[in-house]
Amino acid sequence: MHTTLWIITGLLAAVFCASGAAKLLQPKDKLVASSTGAALAGFSPGAIKVIGLLEVLAAFGLLLPGLVGVATSLVPVAAIALVLLMVGAALTHARRHEAQPIIVNAALLASAAVVAYSRLGPYPVAA
Repeated sequence: MHTTLWIITGLLAAVFCASGAAKLLQPKDKLVASSTGAALAGFSPGAIKVIGLLEVLAAFGLLLPGLVGVATSLVPVAAIALVLLMVGAALTHARRHEAQPIIVNAALLASAAVVAYSRLGPYPVAA
């Protein structure tokens, strides 16, 4: 089970690191013009950068504590933070009547919730 959780965690970290990096490095106009960034049109450039930073920090929080064996309690905290980010993303897409992105948000939310629950409960990260 630990191997499965590490795979899920690694995939989540990769997705959120890439998504967050895009939000941090690309200008708002370029993000909004992309097919995946249209929902960001209602956000200020600063808010987009904050969302990107949160995604990158959560991605590192999912991996680094477990890999170095320090502050491993941050792994489920990072997963919970991603659950909350995905709730916000799903609500944003729902207001825009975008069904497809909500499905992606739900899948990422479920994956993060599995990591959070498992790492808080029966399968904590070994220190």
